[in-house]
Amino acid sequence: MFFKDIAGHNAIKQKLIGAVKQTRVSHAILFSGPEGNGKLSLAIAFAQFLSCENKSENDSCGTCSSCLKYQKLIHPDLHFVFPVIKKKASEKPISDTYIKDWREFLSNSVYHGFEKWLKKMGTENQQAGIFAQESEEIIKKLNLKSYESEYKIMIIWMPEKMNISASNKLLKMIEEPPPKTILILVTEDSEKIIKTILSRTQLIKIPKINEQIMYESIKEKYEIEDSKIKEIVRTSDGNYLKAEELILNNENSSDRENFGMFAQFMRNAYGLRVSELIEWAEKMAKSGRETQKNFLQYALKLLRENFILNISPENQNKVLFLTDNEKDFSIKFNKFIHKNNIFQLTNEFNEAYNHIERNGYNKLIFLDLALKTARLLKIKPQ
Repeated sequence: MFFKDIAGHNAIKQKLIGAVKQTRVSHAILFSGPEGNGKLSLAIAFAQFLSCENKSENDSCGTCSSCLKYQKLIHPDLHFVFPVIKKKASEKPISDTYIKDWREFLSNSVYHGFEKWLKKMGTENQQAGIFAQESEEIIKKLNLKSYESEYKIMIIWMPEKMNISASNKLLKMIEEPPPKTILILVTEDSEKIIKTILSRTQLIKIPKINEQIMYESIKEKYEIEDSKIKEIVRTSDGNYLKAEELILNNENSSDRENFGMFAQFMRNAYGLRVSELIEWAEKMAKSGRETQKNFLQYALKLLRENFILNISPENQNKVLFLTDNEKDFSIKFNKFIHKNNIFQLTNEFNEAYNHIERNGYNKLIFLDLALKTARLLKIKPQ
């Protein structure tokens, strides 16, 4: 992976390159930012540059032995940790079990998302995570001497998915790192990482992709009319994965499925169709927990967009990030989301998400959410 492969973030790239040249690289770095901005690829490009034997002014050489191995993601001093699932009772839920799939996942695109990784693993009902067994692997790998490069580098993707046992062991490694070891954590939700880890890492915030850079990148790669590119850039809100979904018009995307479910759910809730709400809760309970969490996050996004549309309809083209289907629905629906119920609705959906994440009884959680949503939608605006 090269810095040049990743759209934008030029100031951050120069900061990372400068740190390497000045030999001022922290032993624990946290790349934090939203989905679809290229931060995982940026971490890999940084690791490759750090290990490159013939660095150019602004990137890795691409031809040395180290770079050639990095491009295949097989360098012996590069290690990965990422969320996994446990498919079999006898299976050890560690990253190495999925390393072949992981390399394919990384090689297929510069931009990576958690949901795409779940599909790559073929997860259904299990929640993906970084478990205690992984921490044993981390300790074992980082205590080895480096094979070829000056540094051993471990990239931990989605450390917010670590359970408390794994987090505490990682903290110990950060506090007492083995010599010539660099840990790069890549997160989309730093608030879910334990504070003691956050306080011991160098934070590098990776923002959304700039609109102009997104526009230029899409225009260079796809043959699309200018007005359509501008609409995609606005709707994707700096998320290249979202932009690609819109470009490819992917009928199987989870957002399309979530939209259909959200729209029908809200119609049934407002109409107080109890039997349909019970049926919905049962259907949701049968889906996988990651699917359930994904829907709840999507619903929170759509509630926010509808509230903004309600209070500021004149600015909808500037502040809303809705697809055509979502916008058509929201034009009629937004009047039911207002200042008298938005905070309660947001709280209920957040609570449901937290209960699902803690392995609560999902059928009861969704039925409770459905009935509370029905009540809150009936609250009148002042």
